[in-house]
Amino acid sequence: MTDKVPAPGPKSRPASSLGRRLFQAAALVVLVSAALAWVGYHRYVDPGPLAQDSTVIVSSRGGLQAMGQRLAEAGVVRGDIDFVAAVRITSALGVGSQVLKPGEYAFPAHVSLKDAVALLRSGKTVVHRLTIPEGLTSAQIVALIEAEPALSGTITEKPAEGSLLPETYFFGLNYGRAQMVERMQAAMRKAVDEIWAGRAPGVALKSPEEMVAMASLVEKETGVPAERPHIAAVFYNRLRLGMRLQSDPTVIYILTNGAGPLGRPLTHADLAVASPYNTYAVAGLPPGPIANPGREALRAVANPMASDDLYFVANGGGGHAFAATLAEHNRNVDKWRDLREKAQR
Repeated sequence: MTDKVPAPGPKSRPASSLGRRLFQAAALVVLVSAALAWVGYHRYVDPGPLAQDSTVIVSSRGGLQAMGQRLAEAGVVRGDIDFVAAVRITSALGVGSQVLKPGEYAFPAHVSLKDAVALLRSGKTVVHRLTIPEGLTSAQIVALIEAEPALSGTITEKPAEGSLLPETYFFGLNYGRAQMVERMQAAMRKAVDEIWAGRAPGVALKSPEEMVAMASLVEKETGVPAERPHIAAVFYNRLRLGMRLQSDPTVIYILTNGAGPLGRPLTHADLAVASPYNTYAVAGLPPGPIANPGREALRAVANPMASDDLYFVANGGGGHAFAATLAEHNRNVDKWRDLREKAQR
């Protein structure tokens, strides 16, 4: 044969081989993506690294990255990248807003990333409470407000005596001290208006201010709630007969200038101190409250019990013995003195 046979050309790859490789690559991508998604999901929903319940203050400064760093520093989340990714991905999926609310948050131990993000989205920050006992003076209440570390700012002017309602107040971190005083004053005005409007017919008071003044005396005279309407009745009876109220707390208020307890028994000289607040020396109600009465003392004055009693004295058991006559009262006083002497032996 004289014709030349051409050399064989390069073999072409079968189409099926190329498709197989593309499928394998795509499958690998899917598997890797699924694995990453599985890992990411469990990092999102599984218990987090926080060892114990913790309170963390989260600021809005610096955005999501700074929030994530703060939570990572506090041990709430594993890292800021996880946190930012969780917020952005869930937001893109329509699960929640990308806007997180700064504040003081209480995170339970091992809180998941999912729950931590949900808490910041909810804005359910730590709620602080300040409880004001009944019968404190305004100076004492201001001292409690100033001593509360979760409050901020200063009180520039002492509120008027009897203008603050004693109860429990709830607030968030850095709530203003002056704002707290305003809340207490608004609460007292509302309580006084409501109780004054519901006072019993024939109550011998000229104004809500007189009601607050008498309620402050009742509040300071007894720590037994059931006695308040009875003591109010005694004061009304004495006022009606032109008798002086002779309330020891008014003298203590004068001697301490409203700063708190006297720390010693009253003397006969104390009872003669010159002051319009001295109900041993001056007839009628004092010119203003001597403390901040609570709702129940106000209600007791607005709705006193029916009684002819004119006197009361400590009974040695935390309450008082009441009497309608001086002779009966003197016997009660003798009993109290005997109990006091026995206790001092």
